[in-house]
Amino acid sequence: MKEIEENKTKIKILTDYTDHDLKRIIELITGRIRFINARLISKKSYQSAEFLVRDIDEDDTEFIALTEHIRGKFWSGDKELRRGLMKKNWNKFITTVELFQQLK
Repeated sequence: MKEIEENKTKIKILTDYTDHDLKRIIELITGRIRFINARLISKKSYQSAEFLVRDIDEDDTEFIALTEHIRGKFWSGDKELRRGLMKKNWNKFITTVELFQQLK
């Protein structure tokens, strides 16, 4: 939620949503997300994530660690991160289109 709040203005500009529509979309998406306390992520998952992102963007360590921990999919519009991770054969991504299809 913190990441969404920090990027709300950028999301609004990129999507051209009204305040009302953006709020509705965020509620729709986050209503189906199970939030996990970062302290519950295993040390092994953090170590794996640190290795994966160390030369790409260390600020994303926690997100990748969580994805590893829950054996889930990673949703992000960060193209540089995606390219860097794919070069390391890490392809646990979900696109916005795939995400919306699953929400239907």
